[in-house]
This record gives sequence, structure tokens and C-alpha cells, in this order.
Amino acid sequence: MAELRIGVVGIGQRAPLAVPANRPGTARVVSCADPDPYALATARELFGPEAALHRDHRDMLADSLDAVFVLTPDFVHTEPVRFFLAAGVAVFVEKPLAITVADCDAVLAEAARTGTRLYVGHNLRHLPVLRRMRALIEQGAIGTVRSVWCRHFVGHGGDFYFKDWHAERARTTGLLLQKGAHDLDAMHWLASGYSRTVVALGGLTVYGDNPHRREGAATAAGRRMPDWFDADAWPPAALRDLNPVIDVEDLSMMLSRLDNGVFTSYQQCHYTPDYWRNYTVIGDEGRLENFGDGLSGEEATVKVWNKRRSGYRPDADLTVTFPADPPEPGNAEHPGSGADTEEGVAAEDGDGGHGGADAALVAEFLRFAAQGGPTETSPVAAREAVAAGVAATASLRAGGVPVPVEPPDPEIVRYFAAHQAR
Repeated sequence: MAELRIGVVGIGQRAPLAVPANRPGTARVVSCADPDPYALATARELFGPEAALHRDHRDMLADSLDAVFVLTPDFVHTEPVRFFLAAGVAVFVEKPLAITVADCDAVLAEAARTGTRLYVGHNLRHLPVLRRMRALIEQGAIGTVRSVWCRHFVGHGGDFYFKDWHAERARTTGLLLQKGAHDLDAMHWLASGYSRTVVALGGLTVYGDNPHRREGAATAAGRRMPDWFDADAWPPAALRDLNPVIDVEDLSMMLSRLDNGVFTSYQQCHYTPDYWRNYTVIGDEGRLENFGDGLSGEEATVKVWNKRRSGYRPDADLTVTFPADPPEPGNAEHPGSGADTEEGVAAEDGDGGHGGADAALVAEFLRFAAQGGPTETSPVAAREAVAAGVAATASLRAGGVPVPVEPPDPEIVRYFAAHQAR
């Protein structure tokens, strides 16, 4: 097949995600768009001198694109996604799909109406640790899943989410959606169900009291997160140059009941000293849990307790290890520990960002854009994650009242099941 001609809309923090799409003989980034001159200069660095540069994404159609990455800030996803779907250009849109359920539904409806391929970048579905946890669940290692818990320690939350547009409700709805959509989708995936009733509590407990706000515009024009990230700033009160507007919560706790009877619990804190995700899945015949998630290249393990009752046993009944430095593809051997041990799993398609998940994500999108077929990620599931985050945010801001999560249009669900369900 001829090389796919790829476009990139939004040259911000996630733009490097599209770099692996430059695969000679398979795909090539030929066009980029961003209204910010600083961003266009960055596009030159990332994608080379031959890529066409535009201030308006609508001008990119002149470059005869086959597929496009929409990597804009979340609150401006919807218009370019719908524009390219209507033009018949396959779309990769970064998660979360949108910041409102109405916008998610409009995007899904456009994809169904036009028949254009839509892919949402929920990279955690390609994270080796989570993939192995799901495989163990499917193999019956813990019986029938009854509950999924996730604790997200967002150790760099101050730098990542409180120094630019992420800090504003008008641009995110809230971090239970913007940041939480990643984990909500992962929990839905592990539980094989979707949230239908949620309750939540939380608040702006630390960063709201920090007086060291940036003066001037409410967005950091001409700058990207690496320009202001300071890993040595501790405690959180030591952070400087925060966004002028901060009205999202930095601590959130959410409970949900899924449509298949599974119960979930999600906690998110943006000022812990450590940064990782801990998932615990409890079945009626065992429990599994990860220690470390491999997202930053560190060693991680998944432990399963399923053979007998006891006090805490750090050795567990099964331990799966993931090496800190993934082995070369085709050589995934790495010794584990515990009563029974499986070999560690290297990231698919090499290591890359997010523990190899980003590279696998891009590879799947390129295959999907060229050939169609089933995908690990799901536009319907992406919409369900946003809907759960929206409902949880409403519950939190109403003092913890239960809020129902409305399911998507059954016709839309059937469309994607017929065209994209794995």
C-alpha cells in the first residue's frame, strides 16, 4: 500500500506522540496546524522541513491527507474532529474525547453518519501492566470480578495541571474528567462494564491557597509544560507561576456501580510525593494488584493472591514482573519472584513513551486508518469514561449526591460494535 499521508492538529505537549507515525513506507507526517507561531516552530523540529505548516486546520485538506492526529487542548477537540470526519479523513483524537457528553455524542454521531474511521487515544489499554492484569482476569485467575479500585497518586500534578488551562473548569470540566477519564476507561475495561450510578466528594485543598499565580493571560502562550516543570520543587506550596485561574479540584474520590453489577472506587490526588497508579481488582476467588505501573520506565509487578486465606503475604501466589529497562522485542525474559512466576512482558513495538503504550497506540491507529478492523481502544468506551467523569464531577460539586450516568444511543453502540469492536 502507498504511504499514509498524516496530519497533526495541535503542536502542544502531546505532539511528540505523532512522531512515530513517520514510518517510511507506511506513513509520513506531511501537514501540521496550530495558530501559535511557537507551536509551528516546534512542528518543524518534530516533523522536519517538508511538512506543510498551517495556522488553520481547515487548510490541511489541500495536503491530501489520509489520517490526522487531533492533539489540541481538550476543550477544542470537537470542531476539528468533526471537520475531518466529515471530510472522510481517519481521525486519532487524544483522550479525553471531549469535555462534555454532548460533544462526545456529536463526534460519535458524525463518525457513524460518515462512516469515517475514529480512534481515541486511550493509551492505558496498551500499557503492559494493565494488559497482563486484564489477561489474568480473562483467564479466571481471580474468579468473577466484583470490584475494581484505583488510587492515582499524581505527584507532578502541580506542574502538569495547575500552571495552564487544565486548572480551569471552563476548559476541562474538572480533573475527575480530564485526568480521571484515563483511569475510568481502564477500570471499565478491567471490569467489562460501564458506570451507571456515581457519587463523589473532593475539593481544592492545596493549590487554591497558593498565592503565587502567573500574571497576565490565563494561558501560557509560547510555553509548554517542560518549560516550567521543576521536579525539585517540594513541598507543593513551593510551586510558583501557577495559573491565574484555579477552580478545579486537586483531591477527588469517586464510587460507582457499573451496568454489570461491579462496584468501583477511584481516588485522585495531585500533591503526593510519588507519581503512579495502583489498581486492585477483587474477584470472588482472588485478588490482583499492581505495584508500580511502568509508565516512567521503572520496574513494576502484578501480584495475585488466589490460593488460600492468610495475613498479608508479600510473596503472593503469582508475581508477574516488568523490568525497569524493557528487553529488546523478541527477548522478553526477565526473572520474577514469589511462589509462582511469569516472565516479564516487554512493551509491544518497543519501549517508547508511557512504558511502550504510546508506540503501540500509534501502530494500532496506523493499521486501523489503513485497513480498518477491531481495535483495543473504543470510541464508545471513551464516551462512557467522559460521561462517568462528568457525572462524578456533578456529584462532587453537589456535596456527594448520587448522579446517574446516561448510556449512549443504542444505535451508535451497534454501529461501533459492527465496525470496530474487538
